[in-house]
Amino acid sequence: MKRITAFSLVLLFILTSCGSSKKQLEKGNYAMALDKAVKQLRRNRNDSKQISILDRSYKILNDQDNERIRFLKMEARPENWDEIYQLNKAMSDRQAYVRTVLPLELHGRTIDYPYVDYLPEMVAAKRKSADFYYAHGNELMETKLKENYRQAFYEFVRAKEYVGNYEGIDEKIEEARYLGISRALISLNNRSIIRFDSEFEEELLSINLPALNSEWVEYHIYDPGNQTAFDYFVNVNIRNVMVSPDQTMQKDTVVKKDVEDGFTYQLDSRGNVMKDSLGNDIKTVKYKTLQCALIETIQSKSCMISGDIEIIQGKSGKLEKKDPIGAESGFEWISARALGDIQALSPAQIEKTKTKAVPFPSDMEMIFRCSEALKQAINNAIRSNKRFII
Repeated sequence: MKRITAFSLVLLFILTSCGSSKKQLEKGNYAMALDKAVKQLRRNRNDSKQISILDRSYKILNDQDNERIRFLKMEARPENWDEIYQLNKAMSDRQAYVRTVLPLELHGRTIDYPYVDYLPEMVAAKRKSADFYYAHGNELMETKLKENYRQAFYEFVRAKEYVGNYEGIDEKIEEARYLGISRALISLNNRSIIRFDSEFEEELLSINLPALNSEWVEYHIYDPGNQTAFDYFVNVNIRNVMVSPDQTMQKDTVVKKDVEDGFTYQLDSRGNVMKDSLGNDIKTVKYKTLQCALIETIQSKSCMISGDIEIIQGKSGKLEKKDPIGAESGFEWISARALGDIQALSPAQIEKTKTKAVPFPSDMEMIFRCSEALKQAINNAIRSNKRFII
């Protein structure tokens, strides 16, 4: 029974594979049909259905590619040579792939194809394509437009990949790359009445620049001073710094607690001590109320820094985007003292009485406490507006 089941599974796999390649052929997906047929024929070279699918798909694909090459050559456009090269390479690769299962026999007929040497056509097309890319790259450089510098970079790279022996090609690639990059300078502008020291400003701009950079955009936080032309300016403007005065609030809580305080004997109507069923004296627990005043002192202070980020075009001075930024920091300290019977307090309340008042942080300390949150706000604002720097 197990052997029959295993055979059924194998048969099902073969039939599914066959149907799959046939379905691809019917849909006009000739490359997929050819691939599936070759893979199946590697398992079973006598599968007539797969041989027929391979033969038809191979011929159709080659006919399509040759017809496309003929059209491209008749168009006689220099930019067509790259596609001509790619088509010849595709036919060469296809030929090598199919030859892994050839020759095949189909109804007494040998399925085989004469070898075609595509190499001369590929080399010629590749050279002409490289010439086009090289010449077109030079034309693009003459326009002095940043987007064309970028395209020229790709053209020169492709020319080098295809041929590689153009004089000065490496310098042209480097020049196109340099001229195609957009550079953005991130600067901190403190427009508040509070003066920051350099350490604080450096901390705010300790940004992970590599994470911001992309293929064609570079961010800087320092001007290298080598006459670098910046395409964008990212101005981080601190406009308001507000530090609250030291604030102290007192909270008084009266805590009461009943505790046992001995006992009394329970008497009957004649003044005698009452007995329980075992003959023991009946006692009544006495309670007394302990009282304590818990005086909590709450020290608090806050700081809020607000401003905005502006993205400005370097040449025109046009404001591309403006977003608000801000951060807050807070200080709170609770100390307490007890007046009265401390045994009335809970363990947590007693623990509070061990905490003493501390000096308030200075205004600059409060501002420094804001630095991490403000730095994160600056980073988030720059990242969310990267699309405006292209």
